Amino acid sequence: MPLKLSLKPSEKFVLNGAVLTNGDKRTSLVIQNKACVLREKDIMQPEDASTPARRIYFPIMMMYLDSEGCEQYYNDFALRMTEFMGAISNRGALATCMEISKDVMSGAYYRALMNCKKLFEFEQERLRYGPSSVSQHAANY
Repeated sequence: MPLKLSLKPSEKFVLNGAVLTNGDKRTSLVIQNKACVLREKDIMQPEDASTPARRIYFPIMMMYLDSEGCEQYYNDFALRMTEFMGAISNRGALATCMEISKDVMSGAYYRALMNCKKLFEFEQERLRYGPSSVSQHAANY
């Protein structure tokens, strides 16, 4: 099944490890065969893996993008997921963690990434912090 990407002007994406940037106009691409594609909004830089859920997301993303380093990233993922699951008791979040783990084990890394974003929401609700509230809290001191 083909994948259609609608890209904004200057939007970046990764296609099979190559970083590509759209030109100055909105465009659409149709990818006809299986490929590793990640849009700019789904790409995380190492320094952005600053919360427990984001530290789960980052090695999954790297497994998806860098199959040669998969073992190293898998070990980091397994450690981070074990820590996260040991620290929570919410059944819904635990079920999401199990789905993510199954996806990773079956090599469905993109699906694991999208499921992992659910943990961002859970984490933000439970911990009541995000980039803006941390800055606001720090400004009060």
